[in-house]
Amino acid sequence: MSRRKTERLLNLVICLLATRRPLSAEQIRQAVPGYDRDGDEAFQRMFERDKNELREIGIPIDVVRDPWEDEPGYRIERQSYELPEITLEADEAAVLGLAAQVWQRASLAEAASGALLKLRAGGIETHQDVGALELRVDTRDPAFPSLWEAVRDRRVVRFDYRSAGSENVRTRTVEPWGVVSRRGRWYLAGFDRDRQAPRAFRVSRITGEVATLGRPGLVEVPAGVDLRGMTAFPDEPMEERAATIRVRQGTCEGLRQLARSVTQGQDGWDEAELVFSDPERLAGWMASLGADVQVVSPPDAREAVIRRLKGALT
Repeated sequence: MSRRKTERLLNLVICLLATRRPLSAEQIRQAVPGYDRDGDEAFQRMFERDKNELREIGIPIDVVRDPWEDEPGYRIERQSYELPEITLEADEAAVLGLAAQVWQRASLAEAASGALLKLRAGGIETHQDVGALELRVDTRDPAFPSLWEAVRDRRVVRFDYRSAGSENVRTRTVEPWGVVSRRGRWYLAGFDRDRQAPRAFRVSRITGEVATLGRPGLVEVPAGVDLRGMTAFPDEPMEERAATIRVRQGTCEGLRQLARSVTQGQDGWDEAELVFSDPERLAGWMASLGADVQVVSPPDAREAVIRRLKGALT
């Protein structure tokens, strides 16, 4: 969000909180900096977007219709806006701080840090310092954000899926029940409409974009469903192998630290040997490093990276 927009939304909230009587749209336009420079149509569109955004984050804007006035008025009731006093026990605050650390590198990092910031602003200490314990949730899989949103909104999804041990890709239509992490991998659990049965799908095997079907709220999660039980697959045997990776000089210090060996090159690239077991997990990491790495071998790891990059472009 731009600084100008942030200031405009903040000014709008202050204006609607401070007024003793409902303000018309024109009065708001004159009182709130950021609206006065736009034409009538531009102002109306911007004002509608701003009202929707504030409501989406939980700020209640009341619309008051006066029979003696042609236009409705707007205000924010202070008692509806203000939260009751929040108190947390020490163990509850510690859990919140730890949860925010878990999501630090994930797609929910911004929401997690924003929640902690709001709690601190209200005088609640969240105890993020948990000593040597450091947890992370890895959600580099491109499909994860769309799946998480679909689970949240209870919307049907459709995606292309590559089965284990096969290069065959088939389209699946799924009613998502939840996204579960198990042994370092993410799974989507839900009802597979194609097979007419509950199924779980490894998120890293989803290729391309995830499409949503129908309106929100269509998916009903069965009572008592065991999502973790649905992802309790037998362990897939994966032997450790070595990948040869070209690394641009002066970059990717973390990869260099984990590599078994790094050979300095003469063309601006070094060659690293990295031990791995799951080509999909390796591909997710390498794809996140962008143009600073090139996977040379083995072929399945290289092809997994190519699939990730093509999926990000589609």
